[in-house]
Amino acid sequence: MSVNPLRSFADNLSLSLSDAQYAQLDIYASCVWEKKDSLNLTSVDNLAEIYNRHLADGLVAAAQIKQLSHLKKWENFTLADMGSGAGYIGFTLAVALPQAHVTCVESLEKRCAFMNWALFKTGLPNLKIQKARLGQQPLGNFEVVTERAMGTLPDILPLCMSAVKPGGIFLAYQGQIPQLTDLSTAPDVVLWDVKSYELPCPDNKKRHLVFFERKA
Repeated sequence: MSVNPLRSFADNLSLSLSDAQYAQLDIYASCVWEKKDSLNLTSVDNLAEIYNRHLADGLVAAAQIKQLSHLKKWENFTLADMGSGAGYIGFTLAVALPQAHVTCVESLEKRCAFMNWALFKTGLPNLKIQKARLGQQPLGNFEVVTERAMGTLPDILPLCMSAVKPGGIFLAYQGQIPQLTDLSTAPDVVLWDVKSYELPCPDNKKRHLVFFERKA
């Protein structure tokens, strides 16, 4: 499988990855493709969709977090991907951001088992898998927390922000620009930014990354 479309997409994001990093993404994508039906990981019809829908989504966040780390002057930082599922975002971030110590947090045993197997295959030294349910046990505090498809923003915002260090950032993937008139469920939170983007898959849908900062 050629990853030229992914390379072009990453280049457009000003995200420079090495051949070794692309090889790790190849291994991970192959793991997903091998187990997608038996573990119900994704409904994609071909391997290219894993790159162009799932991994590309992770690269968008990686480019933004890389810029954010420079702004915040984080040379090394901790990052948690909440409700990781099959690990699309967490694995891509671990590959693209070797300076980040990434934790994929997932409550389902079979998904954690898959991610641990994929972690063994990829050999990523900066990634770990944690079986936990957000809101039911302490998860630690991270400079960055990401989330995709866990639920509605008003519900997940206070849960995810509880794992963010003061001065840290929460990134939420959103299909539509959310209505953010009321942040009373997370009073120590400020809206940082909203970034719109499109994936290389041919649906032409605008997607959004919404950034929140926890007050220092």
